[in-house]
Amino acid sequence: MKTYTIHLIRHGLTEGNEKGQYIGVTDLPISTAGINELERLRDAGAYPPVQVCYASPLLRCRQSLAVIYPEAASVLVEDLRECNFGVFEGKTAAELEADPDYGAWTAGRLPAPPGGESTDAFTERVCAGFAQMVRHMMENGITQAAAVLHGGVIMRILSVCGLPQLPFFQWMCGSGRGYSVRITPSVYLRSGMVEVLSEIPPAGWELPED
Repeated sequence: MKTYTIHLIRHGLTEGNEKGQYIGVTDLPISTAGINELERLRDAGAYPPVQVCYASPLLRCRQSLAVIYPEAASVLVEDLRECNFGVFEGKTAAELEADPDYGAWTAGRLPAPPGGESTDAFTERVCAGFAQMVRHMMENGITQAAAVLHGGVIMRILSVCGLPQLPFFQWMCGSGRGYSVRITPSVYLRSGMVEVLSEIPPAGWELPED
């Protein structure tokens, strides 16, 4: 039976990541350090060959895709944008710790940051975006693809659709890293679940020294 593999890769570092800020819809570029790290990973063979690349339309994902797979055909998927953190955008946890809305949100008592997107809405959106990618692959005979996405998007997709089933934060990955997943149509079309095959780069893989 034909199967399909998508390599879910988190974008490169931004200055917001380096500062520990909540960066969702804020359209930051990747930083110089982020570009350098992606280039080192790419040149060391960390990324598998693919036929097509999907990406969030936000700049940091488009730039990362261009570094990782400079010659690949690309498809932007609007629903794979990062979560909108509302009034928390651009702020760090330390800056927000005295904010009662932030405490309520992190404790699960507030469904969304003020002016932002709820967990339920975010989950529904990114799972629809993932389904769009899978349909595109199946309809076009694409068996190997990459998707350059946001950390929260990868975590949310795998916490809902990934096997083994693990909590949201256990799917966290570093910049330029991610997971390879296999879609078996008979399983996916019945249950919406996908098999997580390996980390990107694989566990135990070390980036060569300069």
